[in-house]
Amino acid sequence: MRHVIALDVGGTGMKAALVGADGTLLHQARRATERERGADAVVGSILDFAAELRAWGEEHLGEPALAAGVAVPGVVDEAAGIALFAANLGWRDVPMRALLSERLGAIPVALGHDVRTGGLGEGRLGAGRDADRFLFLPLGTGIAGAIGIDGHIEPGAHGSAGEIGHVVVRPGGIDCGCGQRGCLERYASASAVTLAWQDACGDTAATAADCAKAVDAGDPRAVRVWQDAVDALADGLVMALTLLDPRTLIIGGGLAEAGETLFTPLRAAVAERVTFQSLPTIVPAVLGDSAGCLGAGLLAWDLLDHTAAATGSSEVTA
Repeated sequence: MRHVIALDVGGTGMKAALVGADGTLLHQARRATERERGADAVVGSILDFAAELRAWGEEHLGEPALAAGVAVPGVVDEAAGIALFAANLGWRDVPMRALLSERLGAIPVALGHDVRTGGLGEGRLGAGRDADRFLFLPLGTGIAGAIGIDGHIEPGAHGSAGEIGHVVVRPGGIDCGCGQRGCLERYASASAVTLAWQDACGDTAATAADCAKAVDAGDPRAVRVWQDAVDALADGLVMALTLLDPRTLIIGGGLAEAGETLFTPLRAAVAERVTFQSLPTIVPAVLGDSAGCLGAGLLAWDLLDHTAAATGSSEVTA
């Protein structure tokens, strides 16, 4: 069965799959990233994991993978296939595409940014599949975005398009690791809500999910924390829709797991802020943590399609 290897590398874990041409997940596996072992060890683990997936495909699907797609965090030069920098993984200038291709028998390899790759999966196979223009925002430890245009993700001139988490929504506000103050992700990410709720309730073990539960229970402290986050997120989203005019806003990540506790006030807050802008549809992501793997698989299949088109072959993905 014809298939590709898909790898989604995170700060704490790696998700992988063998993906068929129709997007079917033929085999799935997970492994700890073990970043505490250092950058070189993490890269080695990625290569070993990919080789194991290739071997599984040969044994159980009857042939080796045609290509591979890998999504990694941090700053990524997708065109050159280089993972430039990832603070959480400690690497710099890793020639990931070349290393994986060599390890996997010289098959073609596509490299992508984790959020943009997740957005590709969500856009084509998930909540954005009927939208010609969308913005995908996972609200997790931080906030980044993926700008979807006709089924493809816009990387930007320098590979950093979509970094909405570092739009300043509260000038002079909380310090951010990027060097600015008042960035969106310092107010509306899952980690920001966690910290704000811990401060409000005095429980250092409390989480953003606990805050959402307290909101549903009517705790006024939680309501204040939650509304502050919603207001900041709405301010950032209105900036984004003013610039990008998306048809659909897809919200994912840990904070979106609160469901209508998030989406009902968020839709209202965005609607209150728009003036001349067209109000987009705001929907939850539907693929969960499979989005990155599915997106990585799409990167690999797209690479094969482009190669076939360039060579005039019709056999690569047939």
